[in-house]
Amino acid sequence: MKVSARNKLAGTVKEINMGQVMAEITLKIGENEVVAIVTKKSAEGLGLKVGDKAVALIKATEIMVGTE
Repeated sequence: MKVSARNKLAGTVKEINMGQVMAEITLKIGENEVVAIVTKKSAEGLGLKVGDKAVALIKATEIMVGTE
């Protein structure tokens, strides 16, 4: 698979939480975790299971961090 995203983080699926419409997928990347929210349909299409190898592709024009 070729993609234009340059920020690729390889990891292992730690947890998958399926909701009615959306799914939350947690990847363990080294000692860190990345959580992605995708549609339930997309998650089912990927066919991921806990323990599978996966890649987080980050393509964003802006990332914001703040405090309250």
